[in-house]
Amino acid sequence: MRGLVVPEAHEDFTADPVELFFDLAFVFAFSQLVGLLLYDPTWSTIGKAALIFLLLWLPWTQFAWSANAVPGNSRTVRLLFLVATAASVPMAASVQTAFDQSGAMFAIPVAVIFLAALALMVLGLDNSSEVYRSALRYGTPTLIAMTAIVVGGFLEDEARTTAWILGVLIFVWSTIRAGGSEWIIRAGHFAERHGLIIIIALGESIVALGLAASDEKHTAAVVTASVIGMVVVSAMWWLYFDVVAIAAERRLAQVTGATRNALARDSYSYLHALMILGIVFLALGLKQSVLDLGEPLKVIPSVALFGGVALYLVGHILFRLRNMGSLNTQRLLVTVLLVAAIPIGVAVPAYVSLIMLLALLLGLIGYESVAYRDARHRLRYH
Repeated sequence: MRGLVVPEAHEDFTADPVELFFDLAFVFAFSQLVGLLLYDPTWSTIGKAALIFLLLWLPWTQFAWSANAVPGNSRTVRLLFLVATAASVPMAASVQTAFDQSGAMFAIPVAVIFLAALALMVLGLDNSSEVYRSALRYGTPTLIAMTAIVVGGFLEDEARTTAWILGVLIFVWSTIRAGGSEWIIRAGHFAERHGLIIIIALGESIVALGLAASDEKHTAAVVTASVIGMVVVSAMWWLYFDVVAIAAERRLAQVTGATRNALARDSYSYLHALMILGIVFLALGLKQSVLDLGEPLKVIPSVALFGGVALYLVGHILFRLRNMGSLNTQRLLVTVLLVAAIPIGVAVPAYVSLIMLLALLLGLIGYESVAYRDARHRLRYH
């Protein structure tokens, strides 16, 4: 890292191609999560999938912070990203068996990726700066968290689960503790990185939908259901990128100091995890809906289909509340309707559930487009 040129804290930049390349590795990891839920659709598996997702999220979010401070356009930084990308392959391949025989195979790559990201931040910063000292103070408890996660990979059953939960809790505590410290937050890059991972997760939903359609006979019903599913995914994209992403980035750019640090942590590192987990659950619901098009959904797939979108919208609601201090009442109403639709999904054919979901999302988009037309125009073009 010697001789690495780090831009001034006020300078912003766009994501380097190597960062997007790194993100692509998580398509495989998210698809493995969907596979885990598909082949063992139980409440216990949902809990395991949520924990595995959080363990996947830790190294990704660390790289988002590190590459925000130290840009990824130098060969040394790119090399660290590529090492992490290589480590993500065994990590993702072990997702479905992480609670069985492959705990260590999953946990060790998670730690390797995280440590590569932490090294990027610590070694790339000026060791006389306050940001460097903040990184060291933050790094100590996170190393303990990674140790707990690796040790958990060699344990069994409840002991493994306990160690992994402990690791996640230590990590969250360390980020809360570090919230008042000095950090470099480049608003444009930070918002862009989280927008990219939203796209990656939505892309995995398209993959799940396409795989389900390819397993079925290409009847008019299957083709129509696939198109409906694709429009649902597009609506999810619209709900985030049309206004939400722009407003949040501008809000992050307006604040400074500890206020910006805490806002970045809460709005992006925490709340985006809810959004992406909701998209992963949606992918399961879409895939199962196409596979069982003429039959009612089972309870878990119905929860995944409607509850996944509800969780995604909860992330949006909290996102606006944290950034703007106001409640998005129309998205809250649609969230309530989505939760209410879960028992309906187990009583009607799956294609009806898809149509209901699409109608709710298009209705929400239509309402917001009309009700907030002027405000939306000002935000996007001024």
